[in-house]
Amino acid sequence: MTAVTQFRAAAPLARFRFSASLASVAGTSFKPEHFRAILDQGGHEVFFEVHAENYMGFGGPPHRMLTQIRANYPVSLHGVCMSIGGPEPLNPTHIERFRSLVRRYEPALVSEHLAWSTHGGIYFNDLLPLPYTEATLARVAQHIDQVQNAIGRPILLENPSSYLTFIESTMSEMAFLSALARRSGCGLLLDINNLFVSATNQGYSPTAYLAEFPLDAVGEIHLAGHAEQTDDEGDLLLIDSHDRKVADPVWTLFESVVASCGPIPTLVEWDSNLPEWPVLSAEAAAARAILDRHASIEPRHAHAGC
Repeated sequence: MTAVTQFRAAAPLARFRFSASLASVAGTSFKPEHFRAILDQGGHEVFFEVHAENYMGFGGPPHRMLTQIRANYPVSLHGVCMSIGGPEPLNPTHIERFRSLVRRYEPALVSEHLAWSTHGGIYFNDLLPLPYTEATLARVAQHIDQVQNAIGRPILLENPSSYLTFIESTMSEMAFLSALARRSGCGLLLDINNLFVSATNQGYSPTAYLAEFPLDAVGEIHLAGHAEQTDDEGDLLLIDSHDRKVADPVWTLFESVVASCGPIPTLVEWDSNLPEWPVLSAEAAAARAILDRHASIEPRHAHAGC
């Protein structure tokens, strides 16, 4: 049997359009290795996230799989190479490809990272931090406007995992993200694993961070696993590895956010050392159980429909 004939007929994409119904839904990263198991399982309330850059070709098996997934489940489109926080102009070809994906799949959620990854035409295989200054704020807000105008809808911007800070910064990360949301109209994607990694590496309290974070602007939450290493001084260093189960402290922070804000669409990321599908599905089920425990709380976030 050929690769083409293995795919079932797709239902119209209009079945899932935007995220108004996703508040109590937990999702996972979509990986082709899990494709058949997902279709065979069926029937579960879940959504799937894909990295936009993996689908910027025009066809082939990746698009055939994603079309089938999209016909049965909501999809979240997550950009990782826009370099929206960088000092250089955004790549118009990249923006056009991103726009085409949004039009093609009508994702329930669209997001990018507060980071940069290009310089002088060179793409770096990392999401690099930026100084939090008024000049950076103006530039990033302009980039967000450019992307939102291109795709015709707001995006969610994700807080980074950080391993250093800049002495040039004149505001906190929380104040920077809050100002970006106000100035550009974007929403925020709260990655709780990123928060925990950054707080541990930089020696501040994750609960204090959350106390200042603009939770009203959060339209999606990310959870993931992290690896433990030691730095040159022998101190604990966390790496945002996305290669294992969500750690207990991250689950605890997640429940505190949901208890405060009500259910928010939540995505479990797992990008390397992939487990069998039941393991990743169980992580999403654990997130969904927490959302369900707090289903009676009236959501106070403003961007769930982004």
